[in-house]
Amino acid sequence: MTRVLVAPDKFKGSLTAAEVAAALADGITAGDPSWSVTTAPVADGGDGTVAAAVAAGWTPVPVATTGPTGRPVTALYARRGPTAVVELASAVGLVSLAAGELDPLGASTFGLGTVIGHALDEGAREIIVGVGGSASTDGGAGMLQALGVRIIDAAGNEVGLGGAALRQAVRIDLGGLHPAARTASFQLACDVDNPLLGPRGATAVYAPQKGATAVHLVILEEAMTRWAQLLHVATGRDDSQVPGAGAAGGTAFAAMSVLGATTRPGIETVLNLIDFRRKLAETDIVITGEGSLDAQSLHGKAPVGVAAAAREVGVPVIAVAGRSSLRDVQLRDAGIVRAYTLAELEPDTQTSMVNAADLLRRIGRTIAESADLATTSR
Repeated sequence: MTRVLVAPDKFKGSLTAAEVAAALADGITAGDPSWSVTTAPVADGGDGTVAAAVAAGWTPVPVATTGPTGRPVTALYARRGPTAVVELASAVGLVSLAAGELDPLGASTFGLGTVIGHALDEGAREIIVGVGGSASTDGGAGMLQALGVRIIDAAGNEVGLGGAALRQAVRIDLGGLHPAARTASFQLACDVDNPLLGPRGATAVYAPQKGATAVHLVILEEAMTRWAQLLHVATGRDDSQVPGAGAAGGTAFAAMSVLGATTRPGIETVLNLIDFRRKLAETDIVITGEGSLDAQSLHGKAPVGVAAAAREVGVPVIAVAGRSSLRDVQLRDAGIVRAYTLAELEPDTQTSMVNAADLLRRIGRTIAESADLATTSR
C-alpha cells in the first residue's frame, strides 16, 4: 500500500487549498483504490493560513470586525488551547477589496486589531499572525488603535485611521493598550526582509500594489517616517530598519515595537501548526502544489517549503500546478522529483481555471496509475 500525503496551497483565483487537495485525493483514489490518501492543505502565511489550521483540527472562531476601508466583515481565527492563529488577509487583506475599492491613504489594519483583541479576551496568550496580503500602509497603527493605543494630534485629538493620517500625529499614548497584550507572546508568519522605511521599505516596494500613485508614495513615506519617530519615543525601540519590519504595510513594525513580536517564515509556521512533520513519518509520497510554479516559488512559497521538509526525511515530492516555468534542474534542486501542470491538459488559462477541479482529478489519477512513481515510495 502506498501512503500519500496531499499538501497543496491554493490555486489563486480558482480553488482553495482544501479544494485542490480534495480533487487530487479523488483522482488518486479513482486511479488506485489501494493508495491511502491523507490531505493536509497548507499556506504561506497569507490568505488560507487559518483554513489550513482549521483543516488540521483547530477550532474556527468567527469575529465581526471591519475590513481595510471600514466596511463590516466577518473574519475567522483558529484556536487551540492558549494559542490563536490570526490571519491579516481575512480581516484587512487585499482579497476583501475589488480593484475600485483600493484606498492607499486611508486603508487601515484596525480590523486586525479587533480580531487580536477578541482572541486575547477569550484567553489566548500566544498569538500567531499571518501577515501576508495586506491592503494598507499604516505601519500597523490601526491594529494598535483597536488594541487601545491612542495616537494624538497637536490639538489633543486622536488621529483618524489610515497611513496618511499619521502625518498629523505628535504623540503616542500606550497607557490604554489591552492588558493581555502586554504579556502575551506574538509571532508573525513573515516572508519578507524589507525594513519599514527607505527604497526597500513598506511604502516604496509594496504600496503601489495597493493602489498608491507617485504622490501617494511621498505622503505615505512621510507618514511612516513620523510614525517611526513617535514609536521610538514611546517605546525606546527603533525597529524601522529591522529586516521584515516593512511586512504588511509596516504592520510587522508596530507588532515588533509595541507587542514584542518575533518573526518566522510563513510556510514553516504553517507546517508547525498542522503537525506536518509527524504526518511525514507515515508517508511514502507527498504531493504539493500551487497555481503557478515559478522563480518566486523558490523564495519561501508553500510547495518548496513542503518539499524541503519532506526531503529532510527522504520522502519524495511531486508537484502539481496550474502552470510551471521552472526547469527540471530547478525542481530537482528544490526537492521535487516531478511536476504536473493543468496547462498540459488545457492550454487555455481561463478554461483551465474554471475546470481546475476536474483537471486535478485527472492528474491525481495519472499519478496513482504511474508505476514508476509508486516505486519511488520508501
